[in-house]
Amino acid sequence: MNETPPEGNPDRFLLSRPDFDKLAGFVNGHTGIRLPPVKKAMVEGRLRRRVRTLGFADFRAYCTYVFDENGLSQEGGFIIDAITTNKTDFFREPDHFRFLTEIALPQLALEARIGFSEPLQMWSAAASVGAEAFSMAMVANDFAQAHKGFRFSVLATDICMEVLQKAATAIYPDDMVEAVPAAMRQRYLMRSRDRSLAETRIVPELRQRVRFARQNLNDAVYAVPRTQHVVFCRNVLIYFDKAMQEAVLSRICECLLPGGYLFVGHSETVAGFSLPLRQAAPTIFLRL
Repeated sequence: MNETPPEGNPDRFLLSRPDFDKLAGFVNGHTGIRLPPVKKAMVEGRLRRRVRTLGFADFRAYCTYVFDENGLSQEGGFIIDAITTNKTDFFREPDHFRFLTEIALPQLALEARIGFSEPLQMWSAAASVGAEAFSMAMVANDFAQAHKGFRFSVLATDICMEVLQKAATAIYPDDMVEAVPAAMRQRYLMRSRDRSLAETRIVPELRQRVRFARQNLNDAVYAVPRTQHVVFCRNVLIYFDKAMQEAVLSRICECLLPGGYLFVGHSETVAGFSLPLRQAAPTIFLRL
């Protein structure tokens, strides 16, 4: 973010290194996300408007309030929401969705008969505004239409309440849904009647299949049913150090039933970790 500094001292809306270190330490301690010094400009940009809105003269005054006057209880949630990255797309890393369609769902449902006596459960573990979760739901609903009696549910979690609230509306800009395959767009998307809004909404049938909830991956225990058959935890591990990555993956494995599948991002790995997983395909793992 590039903003013209306010009149007066041009440094008043720049973070000092000690204040940045305090903010970075809070974020890391609460979420496990690392903020190295090169991220200082990013933190300044994401918090600058908040500092002005609250009427503080500069970042020093804001940080004094946050850390010296018990302001963290008031501001902590906002800081986490502002700092966490929420990049997402529909059908991002399409090889994963091909595997889900062609291998994972047929194996789980047709061979293991999961989804017939009870719903097959899937979890999007860093859901952001919900594009990944709804992509999973589209694939599963197509499968359900082809296999009578198959049922499924999707749990979508994130640490950021703001993005979860957006996700729950299931409304997306038209350009964001272009990655959805054309046939699925016809089945699962509704254009806004007000075309000037350039918005699209997920159909009610699919919205009913997805539940949104807050979950901090840094928590010692996850408030997630330990009955998951498919877990997508993609492009979030890269923000953690190795110890945190292993801890998160270990807790995810506790929620994933044997025979279930874990999907991680194409730039992520589980190599070197002691986990009950066997590689099924690049960045896709079978729970042992």
